[in-house]
Amino acid sequence: MGGNMSLKGKVAIVTGGNSGIGATIALALAKQGANIVIDYIVHPEATEALEKKIIALGDQAIGVEADVSKVADLQKLIDAAVAKFGRVDIMINNAGVETRTSILDTTEAQYEKVLEINLKSAFFGTQIAAKQMIKQGGGGRIINITSVHEDWPMPGNIAYCLSKGGMRMLTRTAGVELAPHNILVVGVGPGAVATPINLGTMKDPVLMERLDAAIPLGRMAKPEEIASVVAFLAGDGASYITAATIFTDGGIMHQSPGL
Repeated sequence: MGGNMSLKGKVAIVTGGNSGIGATIALALAKQGANIVIDYIVHPEATEALEKKIIALGDQAIGVEADVSKVADLQKLIDAAVAKFGRVDIMINNAGVETRTSILDTTEAQYEKVLEINLKSAFFGTQIAAKQMIKQGGGGRIINITSVHEDWPMPGNIAYCLSKGGMRMLTRTAGVELAPHNILVVGVGPGAVATPINLGTMKDPVLMERLDAAIPLGRMAKPEEIASVVAFLAGDGASYITAATIFTDGGIMHQSPGL
């Protein structure tokens, strides 16, 4: 195994954990010794493949089918972690969707879907995980995977921006409320990341050139570059960071247009 085993024996739940950034986060935490609970709703075969990878690292993993937009399913997810591993130390609220619609054309159904999967899930995921952490004692970490768009408007994707803005204040307010219990609540705000959600852009050389030109570091992030920040925030080195978002965006929020 080798490497940094700073999360040895810790138990981490990752929502939306069997694909994209979520799967990469699950692996990064496992590489540091954590046992992993992978939440998923589709592609059980992807969950099984990820479980095998984690077990090969010497850690334990279970997949739990749970729709994080439903509070009862979030409770089931936390309960499954406790039943299997006895505790929850790290809750990663990662599940997310977008509609790519504007204020003038977003339907009620689209609005509800994005707000329930992105924000409601993070709110009650935080609540239920925190209750378990308080019950078992010893503090914990709750990490919300937000976006540069918790702060930076993205015209034509308003429900997504709204959900991420809500996660920003969830992180700040819950971080303050849960501090007496030594439960740290932190956001990670990626910019553009090379994951399946961005395949359309990645397959179009013109769009990719334009995107790379807009990023001060000149390229999209690799999913591992987001996951390594999450793994750091879950560990002992981040014991004084709470109620804040760590933007991991290659500088895109602060680019100078038209240079």
